[in-house]
Amino acid sequence: MGVLADGFRTEFDRLGYTPSSREFKLAEVARLSAWLERRGLGATDICSARLEEFLADLAAGPGRAPTLVAMRPLLAWLRGRGLCADDPPLAPAPLDELMERYRHWMVTDRQLALRTIRRYEQGARLFLDGRARKGGGPAGIEGLGQEAVTTFLLAEASRGLSAKSMQGRVAELRSLLRFLYLEAIILTPLGQGVPPVPGWKDTGVPHRMAMTEVQALLDSCDRATTSGRRDLAILLVLARMGLRAAEVAALELDDLDWRAGEMVVHGKAGRFDRMPLPAEVGDAVAAYLLEGRPRVEGRAVFLTLVAPQQAMGHTTVSQMVWRQCRIAGLEPVRAHRLRHALATELLAKGVRLPEIAQMLRQRDLATTAIYAKVDYPALRELARPWLVVR
Repeated sequence: MGVLADGFRTEFDRLGYTPSSREFKLAEVARLSAWLERRGLGATDICSARLEEFLADLAAGPGRAPTLVAMRPLLAWLRGRGLCADDPPLAPAPLDELMERYRHWMVTDRQLALRTIRRYEQGARLFLDGRARKGGGPAGIEGLGQEAVTTFLLAEASRGLSAKSMQGRVAELRSLLRFLYLEAIILTPLGQGVPPVPGWKDTGVPHRMAMTEVQALLDSCDRATTSGRRDLAILLVLARMGLRAAEVAALELDDLDWRAGEMVVHGKAGRFDRMPLPAEVGDAVAAYLLEGRPRVEGRAVFLTLVAPQQAMGHTTVSQMVWRQCRIAGLEPVRAHRLRHALATELLAKGVRLPEIAQMLRQRDLATTAIYAKVDYPALRELARPWLVVR
């Protein structure tokens, strides 16, 4: 495989690996080449199964062996040029096939957000995997009845999950059971019998983050570094425009209309909203795109810093905010706290709740009304004095 070394080097450069990481990857390729040669094999004999054999041999020897995930860029490069064997197609397991149908239903019939689909699918696998291990058939649906549903929920509650987590588990289970009934996989609408989890809504008060803390968070970004320029741009989008972490992660280059000064936001339930792009935010995003964002084929605006550089996920966005809070010497918070900070600041400046709801793209005004709880001066005017009896 030595004749392919220059091609590997160019590919690793394209994926954004540092020179030291690139040479480390090439050393792994050299070890793979020697392993193939000892067995009389060539590059065309490489496949996932062959790589697993190679990695198992390395793990048995001294030193730390790479993982199959670490070898995937090499495998993808070889396959893209027809230089290695394709893995034989595997017949999908019954549960995987059922999950594929469930996912298609959530996308087409329910039109759920991708984040919700992933969470519901994870909850469905947790339930059906347990059923399959206890004799519920390959997909976990044989003999499925109300008793199995109740037993599962009681077991989850015994793990000490919070009321909010249990409410999420109930929602996941109801969605799965509704799908199974509508698809005639089960003949009883078990979802209607899933008991609700008691709990009062809107009892909490949003934690308030002062604007001085938000500014300290922005000032903590090192604008001289690639990571600092990227993080500053993300923080400004969160703090000045009130986007959610998932909406920041979903931003693409085509969503930025520089001439009109607008940004298209991919919101919940497949919504697309055009929002004005404040000059401060636009300047920071442009600085990152021109001086920090690597040249890759993907169209995502914000990319990870570690190779292979790819679109950031919503969890990566929130983790960045948490990490930057520590750098700024603040109490660590997630990305959503900046959305709360914007809403409470607008309310303190006299902006009406319908206008705040419009900016945050919230359809239900009751969702926005929760921010009125932190407007203590206005609440004091509503509170009547205690009647003192002498």
